[in-house]
Amino acid sequence: MRYQRRSPLLQDLVEMAGVLLAGRGGARLLQILKVPLSRTSVLFHLMRLPLPVAATPRVLGVDDFALYADVYGTLLVDADTRLPIELWAGRDAEQLAAWLRTHPGVEIVCRDGSLVYRQGITDGAPDAVQVSDRFHLWQGLSKRVGDIAAAHRGCLTAAVPDPEATPPPPNPTAPSDQADTRARRHAKNLFEAVHAVTDTGISLHAAAHQLGLNRRTVAKYARAATWQECIRRTPSRRPTSLDPYLEYLRHRWEEGEHTATVLHQEIAAKGYRGHYQRVKIGLPAMSLSCVGPEAQIPPAAATFRHRGPARSQARREHRSADRADTCQTCRRTGSPGEHGRR
Repeated sequence: MRYQRRSPLLQDLVEMAGVLLAGRGGARLLQILKVPLSRTSVLFHLMRLPLPVAATPRVLGVDDFALYADVYGTLLVDADTRLPIELWAGRDAEQLAAWLRTHPGVEIVCRDGSLVYRQGITDGAPDAVQVSDRFHLWQGLSKRVGDIAAAHRGCLTAAVPDPEATPPPPNPTAPSDQADTRARRHAKNLFEAVHAVTDTGISLHAAAHQLGLNRRTVAKYARAATWQECIRRTPSRRPTSLDPYLEYLRHRWEEGEHTATVLHQEIAAKGYRGHYQRVKIGLPAMSLSCVGPEAQIPPAAATFRHRGPARSQARREHRSADRADTCQTCRRTGSPGEHGRR
């Protein structure tokens, strides 16, 4: 419509949408309310509204803000209602003093550490109490504490008592000094033999040739200070979610239940949240721990190891006998066999 007219209630609705949601949001709200307007129209009506008359605050907040790059502005805020009062470009003491003269009644002014604002407040409202805001109080306090601590760094270190020396906790995974196993005895004997040869001053290559060992092995034992350093340490086993149920699984295995699916369902009813595959992988190790050492090697595997070479030898003898019979037949008939054409 070229000459659009609105009722006072509809105009208040458009202005309220602009105040609350600005241009784009206000236009969306008005579209829902069947009052179609563009965002620029909503902003136009918003800019036509007269600014409310600001009363002189009792507690005034003064701070600066950056418009862009090195261009700053000044913001005045009512500290009681937390509403903005005035805004202008620049950080000028004369402008702040002039505003305070035209608005008498300010009792407390909250500002930062700027000397410009201090001078403007002193000139415009000499009876007002100047205080620092919370942020600059904490900032100044932390900076001062840091400066004092840096200046008395030597005194602080001297005042701290020396900590009492505590013995290191025993490491249960560390190897003992006794060669109580076959591997440890072998490592100890090899360490002594290598050092007995290398301490004479011969090269590692000559020591390896004399001992009949690999040069890397000789170098490893020669660099070690003790024979315990040459022992391969078994990595510690990490705990899993199946550990709390191992005793129950071992008990069920001894009772004769060897199905991983059934065992997984039973421990899942007891609170296990792990996967079935973990139970399936852990069953072979459990079976070895539940039987004797003589039953850990299946008899079928042992029989297969001894029966394999015998079968191969029998097959070779059988093929040799067939080839000899074929040769005798070819000599009698005078025709070459299949073996002659190969």
